[in-house]
Amino acid sequence: MKKFLLCALVVSLLCVSTSSLAAEKKPVVGLVMKSLANEFFKTMEEGARKFAAEDGTFELIPVGMNSETDIDTQINAVENFITQKVDMIVLAPADSVGLVPSVKKAVDAGIAVVNFDVTLDKKAIADNGLPEDFLFVGPDNTLGSELVGKYLAEKLGKKAKVIIIEGNPGADNAKQRKEGFMKVVDAYELDLLESTTAHWETEEANTVMTNLLTKYPDVQGVMCANDSMALGVVKAIEAAGKIDKIAVVGFDNIEACQALIKEGKMLATVDQFGPEMAANAIKVGFRILKGEKVSGWEKTPVEVVSKETLR
Repeated sequence: MKKFLLCALVVSLLCVSTSSLAAEKKPVVGLVMKSLANEFFKTMEEGARKFAAEDGTFELIPVGMNSETDIDTQINAVENFITQKVDMIVLAPADSVGLVPSVKKAVDAGIAVVNFDVTLDKKAIADNGLPEDFLFVGPDNTLGSELVGKYLAEKLGKKAKVIIIEGNPGADNAKQRKEGFMKVVDAYELDLLESTTAHWETEEANTVMTNLLTKYPDVQGVMCANDSMALGVVKAIEAAGKIDKIAVVGFDNIEACQALIKEGKMLATVDQFGPEMAANAIKVGFRILKGEKVSGWEKTPVEVVSKETLR
């Protein structure tokens, strides 16, 4: 009888232990961001980690790139998450076409994929057999750049001489932000001296702007597709002794640019609420894991940040 009771106790404890382990197993979320050298994505990662810690129901594995053009790192990250059989991949693609085949592999492997921040290319989505209304969680980049572009144009007036510093040509948000700026150029009859890329990077933007200042000494305003490039542009303008003569706007609302706005070295930027963006995408992903059919565009907000609105 004692042996029987002892065996029963052991079996019972094993069942409880196995049950506890099963209960403790949390879904795993792979977060794939762009360059962590960009303050915007650093704050995004911090926001996602904070959300994961406060929520406590899932394990977060965040991954970033070394630079904005390091596309292979993102592709490898998605492939690794597929191999690890994570439950969800939340992806901000650096290349809207190049990441689509990997997304298709993840979907075929039964992994919930949430595209956020930058839209995947519609044609590439269709060519790879994914639904045309594949889920996207993120801001209206065209609207955001149009709003901040208008803010600049109203300060400078019609026919002002301006330059556009574009993002990575392979990213849809770069195209969308240029589209928003171009709407302003047309509406305010601005004299667009040049539109060129600096691939989202600060140092490249500094070099590009230094050369453009020599080429166009009478430029009055610069529209930058992100704040990292705006930092490089402002540095070039300051080095040329023209900080009071050229107005600069950006996009992202990073802390470094907030300081420049307060100092009067930069005119405005766009807040797309980066710290909350990945968290919002993860929340939508869990709706999918619970069986909800989610597709199309889940919009997140944008607003202009200027000296008047900074607190």
